[in-house]
Amino acid sequence: MSKLIVTQFLTLDGVMEAPGGEPTHPHTGWVIDYLGPEELKFKLDETLQAESHLLGRVTYESFAGAWPHREGELAEKINAMPKYVVTTTLPDPLAWNNSTAIRGDIPGEVRKLKARDGGPILVAGSATLVHTLIENDLVDELRLMVFPVLVGGGLRPFPESCMKKRFTPTGVRTFDSGVAVHTYVPA
Repeated sequence: MSKLIVTQFLTLDGVMEAPGGEPTHPHTGWVIDYLGPEELKFKLDETLQAESHLLGRVTYESFAGAWPHREGELAEKINAMPKYVVTTTLPDPLAWNNSTAIRGDIPGEVRKLKARDGGPILVAGSATLVHTLIENDLVDELRLMVFPVLVGGGLRPFPESCMKKRFTPTGVRTFDSGVAVHTYVPA
């Protein structure tokens, strides 16, 4: 069985939107001032340990526009690994190599992905998808990379729902930049 890991860049005020320069937010690129060698090594190690990515359409389009043009170990891994994309609008087949569209019963399709033998499935960005995963108890681990900056508003990774979800902290790792990775599993 594959473990599904939601890995997010977050501001102190809980915003995940536009961390890397996407033009959708007035404070886009808010991670750039804090990404040093330690943080980049953490993201590289996390990706190298994973077997695949599960992405929403918006994050997929952002990744597909950037990663095929990058070089290095992280880019090679991301470009080569299987990518499963939740979409109702993108045509099939998807243009970026090793990308497969997922449509229809998203929770059911994700359960099928998780039932396969293999390494972790990473979910980065993908706010709407993450809401669905949390609401359907499909998340095996949350990795929240919290950056010491406030941006005032934007997309958040957690659904606005009446459902109570309990998580158990399993670790905190801090970097000299002030960035901290908080890891949780469902209680």
